[in-house]
Amino acid sequence: MNEQIEKIIRNIEKVMIGKREIAELSIVSLLAGGHVLLEDVPGVGKTMMVRALSKSLGASFKRIQFTPDLLPSDVIGVSVYNPKTLQFEFRPGPIVGNIVLADEINRTSPKTQAALLESMEEASITVDGETLSLPKPFFVMATQNPIEYEGTYPLPEAQLDRFLLKIRMGYPTKEEEIEVLRRAENSVPIDDITAVLTIEQLIELKRQVKEVHVEDNIKEYIVSLAQHTRHHENVYLGVSPRASIALMRAAQSYAFMKGRDYVIPDDVQYLAKFVFGHRLMLKPEARYEGVTEEQVINRVLHFVNVPVKRYVVE
Repeated sequence: MNEQIEKIIRNIEKVMIGKREIAELSIVSLLAGGHVLLEDVPGVGKTMMVRALSKSLGASFKRIQFTPDLLPSDVIGVSVYNPKTLQFEFRPGPIVGNIVLADEINRTSPKTQAALLESMEEASITVDGETLSLPKPFFVMATQNPIEYEGTYPLPEAQLDRFLLKIRMGYPTKEEEIEVLRRAENSVPIDDITAVLTIEQLIELKRQVKEVHVEDNIKEYIVSLAQHTRHHENVYLGVSPRASIALMRAAQSYAFMKGRDYVIPDDVQYLAKFVFGHRLMLKPEARYEGVTEEQVINRVLHFVNVPVKRYVVE
C-alpha cells in the first residue's frame, strides 16, 4: 500500500469501523478524478465517510441537502446586484469546494440534478454565460436511499454515467457495531481527525496515477468486457465507451494505491462491478426473474478470456 494513502485510510478508520474497502474505493475515485455514488439505507455512515475523507485532506467541505424544491441556482450560485458598485456580483453556491457531499441526490428534480452535469464532467460551472473553473481537486460524493421511492426522482443514465464508482456501505457486524458504540460513548470521533495530507500532495498523487502503465492487452480486455455487456441476453443497454475509460482510470488508481506502477487483470476484475454496475440497464424480464447487474458482470468476467503475457526464455 502506498504510504501516503495508508495514512488517509487509517485516519478514516478512526471514525468508520470495518469500512476499509469503502475508504479504499473512495480514494481510488478521488485519485482517478472521478466521483462516487454511495447507496444505502440511512444511518450506516455515508455522510460520516465523506466528512472523514475531507478532514483527512484538509480540504474545503461543502454539503448540499437535496430536496424537491431545490433550484439549480441554489447549487451553482447566483449573481446579486450590488447597489454600491452598481454591478452584479457572483455569490458562489455550495458546489464550489474541494469535496462536495450531495446528500440524497435523488430527492431533487431532474432540472437541479442537471446542474451537476457540467461540474462533475468538466470541473467548471457556467453562470450568466461565463464559465468558471472549480477548485482543484474537485470531488463529489453523492448519497441516495434505495428504499424510499416516494418523492424521489431516479437518476437518469447521463447522471449515473458521471459517477466513476457506485458503492454500497452495508451494515456493520455485531462486533463492529459494539465498537462504534464504545467510541461514541463519551466523544464524537470525527472531531479528533486532523489532516494527514495537503492539497498539494494530493494533486501530486493524482499526477502520478496518470503515469501508471496500462498494457495494450489490458486495454483490449477492458474493451472486450464492455462490448460483452452490450450483447448480453439480459441487458437492454450496455456500458458506454466512457465506462471503458472509467474502468481503465480506476484500475490505474487502484494499482498505484497498491504500490504498483502497472495495471494487472486482477485490478480490472475487482473494480468492474463498481464501475459497470450502475451503467447497465437490464431488460424488464431479467429483473422479474431476479437477475442483478452484479450477476451479469460476473458472467461477463467468466466468459471473457483473461489476458496473459507470455515471456520467452532464451
